[in-house]
Amino acid sequence: MGKASMERQLNDNEAIAMARSLRVSPQKLNVVAGLIRGLDAEAALAELAFCKRRIADDVMKVLQSAIANAENNHQLDVDRLYVAEASVGKSITMRRWRARARGRVARIQKPFSRLTLIVREREETA
Repeated sequence: MGKASMERQLNDNEAIAMARSLRVSPQKLNVVAGLIRGLDAEAALAELAFCKRRIADDVMKVLQSAIANAENNHQLDVDRLYVAEASVGKSITMRRWRARARGRVARIQKPFSRLTLIVREREETA
């Protein structure tokens, strides 16, 4: 009597992984996501390994998860995977305050982001 299962949103040659609350602004995360859009999975991992931005480690974990999902859940060939989509969105924003002069306060916003990576298997070239 449970809820009916949803139909699969992706194609048969795709796998997805997402991180829902990364502690970085979406603008900064989109810079790193732009580095790997369209790259092969191995090239994207190498690019993230040598990227100097702090959030690159978390993006690499999400990409490794997407590759593992493709291999284990959907039986896709790891050597033919590439990053088809890397979308970034806003999540929550923590609001803090800082004491300022003459009894006033200044608002500090600490944004969170979400990252969705879709890896797709390339078609065989004959």
